[in-house]
Amino acid sequence: MGLNPIAENLFCETDDGVHLIGGRCSDCARVTFPARARCGHCHGTSIVDELLPRRGTVWTWTTQSFLPKAPYAGPETEDDFAGFVVGYVDLPGACRVQARLDVPVGQAAQRAAIGTEMESVAIEFNVDEEGRPIHVYAFRPVTPAAAHQEAHQ
Repeated sequence: MGLNPIAENLFCETDDGVHLIGGRCSDCARVTFPARARCGHCHGTSIVDELLPRRGTVWTWTTQSFLPKAPYAGPETEDDFAGFVVGYVDLPGACRVQARLDVPVGQAAQRAAIGTEMESVAIEFNVDEEGRPIHVYAFRPVTPAAAHQEAHQ
């Protein structure tokens, strides 16, 4: 895919897809995302980078219907901002992550329902000065839209 992440050390691409990069405290084993220099639980400073599980479940979600304030660096203006879905995804054995959910705003109630299985992906967010896509991490439903709709009819 040739990812151009919006920031370093947030996510990477491996043979099995996009993984977020978290930090596990060597003292208490707590995992955070993004990784920090100091553990928020025990204040330990021995943090080891760890690829987080690609799949998790929606804990909660909402829609972002207004243009975020700076430092938001998206290509939209207040006049053309269409909104997006954001949520928290529980990653088993790791942590809960806030992220964009890659589902249409109008389908969020069905496609991002609490408990829906999601997987980490990279989506195009903007372009840099050289015209290359800038990517952000997001989560997308594991079940394709058509199969998801059939299962809930």
